Amino acid sequence: MEYIVFALIAYLLGSIPSALIVGKVGYNKDVRQHGSGNLGATNTFRVLGIKAGIMVTLADILKGTLATLIPLLFDADVHRLVIGLFAVVGHTYPIFARMKGGKAVATSGGIILGINPLLFILMISTFIISLYISKYVSLSSMITGIVTVILSFIFQDTGLIIITSLLTVFVIYRHRENLKRIKNKTEPKITWM
Repeated sequence: MEYIVFALIAYLLGSIPSALIVGKVGYNKDVRQHGSGNLGATNTFRVLGIKAGIMVTLADILKGTLATLIPLLFDADVHRLVIGLFAVVGHTYPIFARMKGGKAVATSGGIILGINPLLFILMISTFIISLYISKYVSLSSMITGIVTVILSFIFQDTGLIIITSLLTVFVIYRHRENLKRIKNKTEPKITWM
């Protein structure tokens, strides 16, 4: 029963459409009607700028982190990584935004932050380095996922290995169109780094 309750809480947290809220409240814009149409941080950066993009990134990370930390408040006997997965599902298929959400990168990172802050710092470092070299947010997200799986093996944490592997496969799947665009050299690159 505890799993059902906390999974539902995590899903509802994940379903909060940060990009939609920031866009409509702060900029009177629906980001779904601009750029890639995606309800994620990358599209928010592209459509609304750096300030809005940072707000959405932090909010999306927080959704994953809260999902893993709330069970601690109730001393619940659940695997917090598993509960965190439901925040990712909510972010990707949000009930509050017609089941069309983001690509799960920031919220996945938030799960890791709630479980292993050191691994989160290593993830962020990997992402920044990869982004600096490639200029592709999508490619950097996928590379970060792969590196995180490798680091999970180094940490020798079976739960992390399983969950980071699942999340990485999901993130790569969500970026399949980006991979095609990278191959065709039509994927947008960042210009600010």
